[in-house]
Amino acid sequence: MLAEAQRQQHRREEAQRRADAAAQRQYERARREAERAAAQGQREALKAYRQSREADAARRTAELEDRVASLRGTLAAGLRGQPFSPADLAAPAAAFDPGQLGVPVPMPDQSWYLIPPLRDGQMFNPAARREWDEQAAQARARFEQDWYAAQAAEQERQRRLAEYRAEFDGWLASRQQLAAHAGQLVAGLRSGAPEAVEEYFETALGWRDDWPEGFPHTAEARWDAGARQLVVEWPLPDFSVVPAVARHRYVKADDRDAEVARPAGERRTLYREVVAQCALRVLAEAFRADDGGLLSSVVVHGVVEAVDPATGREESRCLVSVAAERADFLALDLERVEAVDCLVEALDGRLSARPDKPEGVRPHATGSPSAAASASAPAGDEGPDLFTMDPIAFEELIAELFRRRGLRTRTTARSGDEGVDVLAEDPDPITGGQIVIQAKRYRHTVPPTAVRDLDATMARCGANRGILVTTSGFGPGSRRWVEGRPLTLVDGPMLVALLREHGLPGRLGADGAAGRGTGRRSAPAAVPTATAAVREPAAPTVLAPGQNAVLPESALGALTVRFSSAGADADLTLLLLTAEGVVRSDGDFVFYHQRSAAGGAVLLGEKAAAGGRRTESAVLRPADLPADVHRVAVSVNMDADTGLTCAGLTDADLLLHAADGTAWSFRPPSDPAVSAMLVAEVYRHRPAGGPEVWKVRAVGQGWADGLAGLARAHGVDVG
Repeated sequence: MLAEAQRQQHRREEAQRRADAAAQRQYERARREAERAAAQGQREALKAYRQSREADAARRTAELEDRVASLRGTLAAGLRGQPFSPADLAAPAAAFDPGQLGVPVPMPDQSWYLIPPLRDGQMFNPAARREWDEQAAQARARFEQDWYAAQAAEQERQRRLAEYRAEFDGWLASRQQLAAHAGQLVAGLRSGAPEAVEEYFETALGWRDDWPEGFPHTAEARWDAGARQLVVEWPLPDFSVVPAVARHRYVKADDRDAEVARPAGERRTLYREVVAQCALRVLAEAFRADDGGLLSSVVVHGVVEAVDPATGREESRCLVSVAAERADFLALDLERVEAVDCLVEALDGRLSARPDKPEGVRPHATGSPSAAASASAPAGDEGPDLFTMDPIAFEELIAELFRRRGLRTRTTARSGDEGVDVLAEDPDPITGGQIVIQAKRYRHTVPPTAVRDLDATMARCGANRGILVTTSGFGPGSRRWVEGRPLTLVDGPMLVALLREHGLPGRLGADGAAGRGTGRRSAPAAVPTATAAVREPAAPTVLAPGQNAVLPESALGALTVRFSSAGADADLTLLLLTAEGVVRSDGDFVFYHQRSAAGGAVLLGEKAAAGGRRTESAVLRPADLPADVHRVAVSVNMDADTGLTCAGLTDADLLLHAADGTAWSFRPPSDPAVSAMLVAEVYRHRPAGGPEVWKVRAVGQGWADGLAGLARAHGVDVG
C-alpha cells in the first residue's frame, strides 16, 4: 500500500511537471509570435515611414520641375492667352476655390493605436504583463505625437487659407475697381491723350495673372505721340526666381532629406532665357492689345533692382532692352523661336551676358528718328568736320572731351601706341582706374574686329575700361560683343552730342548732319513756384490697387493729400523714406504729435468734420524734399484704444491734387484684418535712359498691430 501510494504521488508530480512544461512552451510560443508580430509591425511601419519620406521628396522634386517648366513656358503662356480687351475688365471674376487648402487635416483616432489585450494564460504572467505595458505606452506616445503633428498641420492649413483668402479678396477688389474703370480706359485711348494711352497699356500689360509665381507684372509706360511709340519699363524677377535646388532625395542611412544643387551654369542660362522671354512677351501683349493699330513701335526696358557695390544703394539696372517695329515683330512666329536668339538676332535687342550678377546693358534710344536727328544736328557751322580734320587734331579733341568730363588724359605717340590713341585715368578712389580710348574717323560701320581688338588691348594694358569712339556707327555684332564687358561704344551722333554738351566744336559732314539720334530727352521744365495759383481739383483719375501715374510739374511745388471717411475715425500719417524703405530718423514720421518734416516739405493739417464725414489733409512739396528721401508713404491708422479695424472705414477716399487741378483718387479696401494701412505712396522714379520724375501709386496694404506696426516696419523707434 505504501509503495502504491508513492507511485500515485510520483505520477501526479510527473503530470504536473508535464502540464507546467506544456504551459511554458505555450507561453514561449505566444511570446515568440508576439515578438514576430511586433517586429513585422515595426518593419511595416518603418517601410511605410520611409515610403512617405521618399514620396515627400518626390513631391517636392516634382514641384521644382513644375516651377522650372513654368519659367521655360513664360512666353508660351502669354501667347496662349486671349489678347487684352477692355470688355475683360467687366467679366465676372472666378469664385474663390481654395483647393486642398479647404480640406481639413484628418485627426488621428485613438482606436487605431490600441494593443490587443492579454490572453487568459498571460494575465498573471509578470513578463507578459510587463511587455504588454511597454507596448501600450509606446502606442500612447505614437498617438500623442501624431495628434500634435496633425494639430500643427491643421493650424498651418488655416493660416495659409486665411492668407490666400485675403489675397483673393484684394485681387477681387482690384478687379471690381478696374471693371468700373473700363469705359474710361476706352474713351481715353480714343482721345489719344498721352496719359490715357499710357494708362490703357499699363492696365493691359498688368492684367494677365498667368505669369509664373513671384514675377512682378506692373508696367510703367510712356507714350510718344509724334513717333507713335510706346516705351515700357518692365520690372523683372531677380535671379532667385530660378530654383537653386535641382531635386530632393531621402537618405535612408541617416534618416534625412538631402538637396541636390542645380548647376550654376544651368541657373544662369535659364535666368537669361527667362529675361528674354519676359521682353518678348511684353512686346507681344502690347501689340495684341492694340487692335486699333495705334502703335507703330514698342520699346521694352526690362529692369531689376540691384545693390550698387560702390555705393551700397539699390538702383534700377536694365538687363534687356529691345525696340520693335509693328510689321517686323508681327512677322515673327513666336511659338517656334528660341527666345534669346530671337531677341538678339532677329530684333537686334540688347541682353545682358550675365543678368545674374546683374550686369546691365545700355537702353535703346527712344523717340522718332527725325526728332532725334534734329536734336543732334548742329545749327549752322559748329566747328570742323570730324570726317576731314587732321587725325592728330581729332585725337586731341577726344582727349580734351574726356578731360572736361573729369578724367586725366594724354594722347599716345603715333608709333608704338599698340592700338591706344588716348590714355585716361579716372581719379575716383572707389570706381576709378585706367581707361584706354581708341578713336576711329570712319565713314562706314566699324567692324566687330576693331571692338575685339580694343578688348584685347585693354587686357594687355591692365585697364579697367575701354572706350571706342567713332564718327560712324556700330553694327549688331559689335554691340553684342560689348554686352557684359567693361567696354563702351560712342558712335557719331553721340560724339557730336557730347562735344556740344561740353562746349567743344565738331560736326559730321559738310552739311552738319549728325546721323542717327541718341534718343536723349530734353531736361524737364522748371518747377512752378509756390505762389502759383492753385486750381480746384478736376474730376480725378481713379487708381486701382498697384496702379501708378506720373505727377505733373505743377504737383512738384505743392501736392495736396486729403483723406476722408464717413465711418470710424482714422488718422492720416506720412513717412519720409529712403531708398531702403526706412526713415532717416524719427523726425521723418509725420502724425498727430509731429505735424511737419523736412523743413516744411511735408505739413499735416488739422482734422475737420462736416456732413457726417471726417477729413484730414496734408501738403507735400516733392521739389523741396532732400535728395536721400526717395518715397513718401501716405497711410491711415485707426485709434488703438478703440480696437477698431479698417473695416470701419465707410466710403473712404484718398484724393491727391496738383496746383493745376489734376487729381487722382483711390478708394482703399475696408480690410477687417488690419488697423493701419499704407494707402498710397509718392516716389521718385528714373526710367531707363530718361530724367527723374515723381509718381504716385495706389497700394492698400496694412498691418494688424496698427500704428506701432506701421512705424516699426519703416524703421521708427517706438520703444
